[in-house]
Amino acid sequence: MIRIEGNYDDSVAEASRVAAENGWITVSDTSWSGYERIPGLVMQGYTALLSEAFRQLPEHPTHVFIQSGVGGVAAAIAGHFAVLSGDDRPFFTVVDPSRAACLFESARAGHPVKVNHGQSTVMAMLECYEPSLVAWRILSRVADAFTTVEDHDAINAMKRLANPTDGDPTVVAGESGGVGLAALLKAASDSAFRDTIGIGSNSRVFLINTEGATDPILYEKLVGATPAAVSAKKR
Repeated sequence: MIRIEGNYDDSVAEASRVAAENGWITVSDTSWSGYERIPGLVMQGYTALLSEAFRQLPEHPTHVFIQSGVGGVAAAIAGHFAVLSGDDRPFFTVVDPSRAACLFESARAGHPVKVNHGQSTVMAMLECYEPSLVAWRILSRVADAFTTVEDHDAINAMKRLANPTDGDPTVVAGESGGVGLAALLKAASDSAFRDTIGIGSNSRVFLINTEGATDPILYEKLVGATPAAVSAKKR
C-alpha cells in the first residue's frame, strides 16, 4: 500500500501512473478515456448484489436510492434494473454527498463535470470529485433523479439503522453505507420531493448498505455504540 497526499482522485491518478511505469494492470471501478474495459467488468460484478436480492424479494421495488462516488455501483444497479425490468423498472435516484457531488453536478450540466475539492465529507468512501465515464454514460440515460445529502443526514441514517423501531433488525452501516437510506428519509420528510418522485405509502423501496463499520472508532463516536454492541442486538 502506498499512501499519497491528496484525495481519492489523486490516488487513482498516481496508481495509474505507477502501473504504467511498471507495466502493471490497473483494476479499478472508475474509468477515464482509454481505460474502460476493466471498470466495465468490475461493474458487471456488482450486479451479483442485485441477483441475490431478486431471489429474496417478493415483489420488485418501485423506487431505488443508491449512493454514488464515481458512480460504479449506482450505474451497475441502474443498468441491471433497466435490462431486467424494461419499462417497469423502478424510479432510480442517485445520491451524492453534498461536498463531493460530481454526479449531481454532471446531471445539472448535462456532461461529466469534475467538481472542486473543498471541505471533506464524513462519507469518505464516496468522496470522489470526478465521475467514471462508463458510469456516467449509463446513469445519464437510465437514472431518473440525482440528489445530495449532508453529513448530518448520513450520520442520522447510521443511527437509525443501529437503533431501529417497530422491531426491525439492526444494521451496522458505515458513514457511506447508509446514504441511500439518508436520501429516502430526506425524500419522505419533504412533500414536494415525495410528489416529484412519486413515492407514497404503497411504494417498495430498495436500498443497499455498501459499507459496515470500516472505522470502528469513528463509528462508536458517531453512533454512540460499538459495532459489536449493535450487532449483538440482532441475536
